[in-house]
Amino acid sequence: MSLLARPLRAAVCTVLVLSGCVTAGPAVAAEPGCAHGRSLRYVVTFDRGTTESSARGQITGACGATTVYYPQIAVAVATSGDPGFGERVGLDRAFSAQAERLAAQRATDAVKPQPARAALPRTDPAKVPTTDLSAQQWDMRMINAGRARGFSDGSRDVVVGVLDSGVDPDHPDLAAALDPDDSAGCLTGAPDRAPAAWTPTTSVHGTHVAGIIAAADDGRGVTGVAPGVRVASVKVIDDRGYADPEAAVCGLMWAASRHMRLTNSSFFVNPWTLSCIRGNDRGVVHEALARAVEYSTSAGTLNVAAATNEAVDLTPSARSGSPGAGSGCEALPAGLRDVVAVSAVGSDRVKAGYSSYGLGVIDVTAPGGETGECVLSTVPGGYAPLCGTSMAAPHVTGVLALLASRDPGARPRQLRRTLDAQATPMACPADYDLTGDGTQDAYCAGYEGYNGFYGHGMADALAAVAPAGRPDPAR
Repeated sequence: MSLLARPLRAAVCTVLVLSGCVTAGPAVAAEPGCAHGRSLRYVVTFDRGTTESSARGQITGACGATTVYYPQIAVAVATSGDPGFGERVGLDRAFSAQAERLAAQRATDAVKPQPARAALPRTDPAKVPTTDLSAQQWDMRMINAGRARGFSDGSRDVVVGVLDSGVDPDHPDLAAALDPDDSAGCLTGAPDRAPAAWTPTTSVHGTHVAGIIAAADDGRGVTGVAPGVRVASVKVIDDRGYADPEAAVCGLMWAASRHMRLTNSSFFVNPWTLSCIRGNDRGVVHEALARAVEYSTSAGTLNVAAATNEAVDLTPSARSGSPGAGSGCEALPAGLRDVVAVSAVGSDRVKAGYSSYGLGVIDVTAPGGETGECVLSTVPGGYAPLCGTSMAAPHVTGVLALLASRDPGARPRQLRRTLDAQATPMACPADYDLTGDGTQDAYCAGYEGYNGFYGHGMADALAAVAPAGRPDPAR
C-alpha cells in the first residue's frame, strides 16, 4: 500500500521477456478436478535453484498458471481460480494479497473494499504554472540541496527507479528527466513496458516523489535534489493504493535487470490495515521481498524506502532464509537490512509525529513535513504540498543519486556508508511530548550519532558533492 502522504489540503498487458525472468507461455489446461472461481494472483517461493520448468509444473499441478518466474531468486507469480491453490502449493510458500483482502471483507462488515480513485486528467504542459516556487522549498534548504547544485546537478548516466504509482511523462519539470526505456508497469507481477502500464492513472503520489528527486532546475516551479539525473517510472501501486508483494518483487527485479543505480520505495508491502507484519504467518511476503532486495543489491542497485506513517517502533527484518519478526512491527521493505530506511522530520527538525522509527531500522532522516507546512513538489497538472515519510525518502534518494554521479563505480554498500558518514548527527529530543499532555509520544533509543528517530542524522546534499577544501559557492 502506498504510504499515506498527508496533504496540506485535499488535492489530490503486454508482458516483456527480459533477461533474468521467464514469462508465461501458452496457457496450460488446468489439472482435472480444479475449481474455477475468481482468478487471484499469488506470489510463490521455491527452493533456491528450482528450475523454471519445475516451478511451472508445480504451479500447474496445483491448479494455477505461471505469470512470470524469477530464477535468480526462485520466486514466481501465479494466478488461479481454485480456492485450494494455496494449500496445494503450501501455505508456507504461496500468498495472495487479493485473497487476504477478500477474506477480511467477508469476515466483518467493518472492512469495506477500497473504491478506485477518480482518474487523473492528462497534463497540459502549457497550463502548468511557470512561477518560480523555490522560495517555498524549505525542505531543500534543510538538506543543502541548492548549495549542492553549485557543484553538481547529478549525471544523466544515473537512473533512479521510482517504484510508485506512476510518473507523469508530460509534466514540464519531469519530461527531460523521465526515462521511458527503463519504465515499466509491474501490477501483474511481470514487467510491462507499454506507456499505459507505467503512467499514473489515479494517484499523484509517484509524480510528487519523482519531482523531489529530479525536478528540473529551470527557474520555474520546483527543483529536485538531483535535477541532472534520470528517473524511471516503475508502477507498483495500483488504483486503490495497494502495493502487493508480487508488484514490489517485479519492480525490484526490473530495476536490477536495467542496471538502475537506485530505487525509491515510498510505500509498504502489505494487504492489511497497518504497515506492520506481525508473526511468522506472513513469512512468504517477507521471504519474497528479502530475496528480491538482496538480489538487486548484489546486482548493484541500492534501495531506499520510507519508514511508514503510523508512528510505530519498527523491528529490524531478518535476511532471506530466516523467518520474519516473531513480535514487534516489521515494515517491508523499509525494515530489510539492505534497504536505506528513512524517517521524516518537520520544518522544526524534530521527528514528525506520524513518522515510524526504530533503532536498527532507521538509517537517516529527511524532511517530510507536518500539517501546515508540507513538502511542495510536482503533481500532474502542476504542484502541490504533501507530507509523509513518502516525501522524506526521495530526498535521501536524491542525495544518493548525487553520490552515485560523483563516483560511478561505487557499489551499494559504499554509497550507503558514505551517506551515513556525511549525515549531520541529530540527538534524541530531550522531551518528545508533541501533544503537551505530559506523556512522551515516542521513545528515542540510542545516542547522537545513531538513534531510533534519526539514524545517523540528516542527509546532506552539499556534503555529497563538495570536494574537500573547495569553497561553498553559496557563501
